[in-house]
Amino acid sequence: MKVYRFLTGPDDASFCHRVTDALNKGWELAGSPTLSFNHATNTMYCGQPVVKTVHGKEYDPSMKLGEQ
Repeated sequence: MKVYRFLTGPDDASFCHRVTDALNKGWELAGSPTLSFNHATNTMYCGQPVVKTVHGKEYDPSMKLGEQ
């Protein structure tokens, strides 16, 4: 089974650490990162899709994808 996550957060070191953590847990990049600017808060936000193949499980909408 392949699972998908879209990591998001402010464009800062903590976002990079979240992506790095996911990669070190077996997730793979699944496309280009995205950027969006929030004018109200004057903040840049990042997004990065990641995927992971999980063996021996079936998809269940209640599963916590980050724990796979």
